[in-house]
Amino acid sequence: MTNINYFSFVFHLFLLTLQMVKLQTKVEIRKSSIEIRPTDRILFVGSCFADNIGKRFVDNRFRALVNPYGVMYNPASIRHTVERMDKNFDIAVFTLGTNHVYRLKETGEIVDNCQKRPQSLFSEEELTVDECKKYLAEAVGMLRERNAEVRVILTVSPIRYAKYGFHGSQLSKAALQLAADALTKQYDGVEYFPAYEIMNDELRDYRFYEPDMLHPSSQAVDYIYEQFKTMFFSADAYKMEEEWQPIQKALNHRPFDAEGEEYKTFLAKARSEEVSFMKRWKL
Repeated sequence: MTNINYFSFVFHLFLLTLQMVKLQTKVEIRKSSIEIRPTDRILFVGSCFADNIGKRFVDNRFRALVNPYGVMYNPASIRHTVERMDKNFDIAVFTLGTNHVYRLKETGEIVDNCQKRPQSLFSEEELTVDECKKYLAEAVGMLRERNAEVRVILTVSPIRYAKYGFHGSQLSKAALQLAADALTKQYDGVEYFPAYEIMNDELRDYRFYEPDMLHPSSQAVDYIYEQFKTMFFSADAYKMEEEWQPIQKALNHRPFDAEGEEYKTFLAKARSEEVSFMKRWKL
């Protein structure tokens, strides 16, 4: 065997070995008993990660409402959003960001947004696991007063809070995970989706983060969204999204000549297909 052939053999053996070795800690995703259907009314409330996932539902023409009163980072603020709403939903997705809350010293109430008022007006505290669970249970109870069949998906945002220090951030996430786990054991129709675990175990590489090294990249959010679909999408939800993709692509197309007759005909056809799509799926 020549030297060239020998080194080629060794190199290909090395590549084959790499393919056989597990280089990733895979988070197992099992099909949930909760199924998201095309006509479900879906509420997303929580951290900016709820915005990221919820936007993909809105873009794909699901009947989704995302953070109607702004981003809500903690369980108390998520409860406040549910309390302020009078709509019915079939699915609610709560994305928990932190157990830290701010109280207005004058009234003692937990505020959802400091509205750029001086920090001296507020005191910061950490909700206990039991307090987190209580606020989430109250939110679930309010939703079920309006629709007894509502299903709830809990998840912990993978975004780390550097301002707490990374140990403090981990403690905060742990409190949320314990509260979420307790709630899934208390209620039927409440399940946990492991977004935090996927990001920190399966995608444990800084190439999946934004330049700040704290927020998941768009690629990472896309991957987590696909895992979310694997766990919760019905066959019809997959089919609807698949049908919508080429229509969306056509509607988003930006031509060189937007006033040309060829593009006007193309756009009219895309809009007609959009109307047919909406009627067909009763959206």
